[in-house]
Amino acid sequence: MWSQLPENKHNDAPKNPRVYDSDMPTFTTDVRMQKVGDLFATSAGKASSDEQVQGSGGGGPCEAVYWIKEKGMQWRMKGTAFIVAPDIEGGEESSGVRTVKSEVGARMRVVEGGEGKEGEWSWRKELTGHFGNCSPGMRGSWRNPPPGTPVKGEPDKDHQLAQKVEDLHDPIARSNFRVVIIKPDEVEQTDLSDPATARRYKYIFDGNAQVGKGEWKMEELWP
Repeated sequence: MWSQLPENKHNDAPKNPRVYDSDMPTFTTDVRMQKVGDLFATSAGKASSDEQVQGSGGGGPCEAVYWIKEKGMQWRMKGTAFIVAPDIEGGEESSGVRTVKSEVGARMRVVEGGEGKEGEWSWRKELTGHFGNCSPGMRGSWRNPPPGTPVKGEPDKDHQLAQKVEDLHDPIARSNFRVVIIKPDEVEQTDLSDPATARRYKYIFDGNAQVGKGEWKMEELWP
């Protein structure tokens, strides 16, 4: 979940203090992948320029499904997805950066003991933490030749397959690395662990409460 990176002894990236938690799952991607442009183009702002897509923003509709085989449990999430890019912190804020911080920040809850420490929490540090949470081989994938492009001769020396990246600030890998945050509005949990008692539970987020204090309303359904 965003703002809740798991402990990883292999991750040497500086960590944020424990200030927030959230109910927003994340995944990593490459800015050169089509999904990034899609999340910008289908957002409320309909952003489509290359400059906009290279930065933070997005907010297009998203649906994700997780199947937990060991538990016989399926989770389906529907909502919007936002892109965190290197411009998230440290420079003049674009409209995309403001959108991410507003939309995602509204669902980040201050944990017990985190009050008064909000200023110590950094978006950029969290982004680097996600990069560090990947293996060197996975980090190297962000130095691959551009995904989906035709194979025509040998790629240049900076874009080769099967590279391993140890540097947390490798300029090429980091320029392509993105974190996608799913902000779910509806979640369905389908419990198939026992056919005799199978159930589906639908959760709808009610955001009418104050920032960070919304609640999920649950309805039990037949699967």
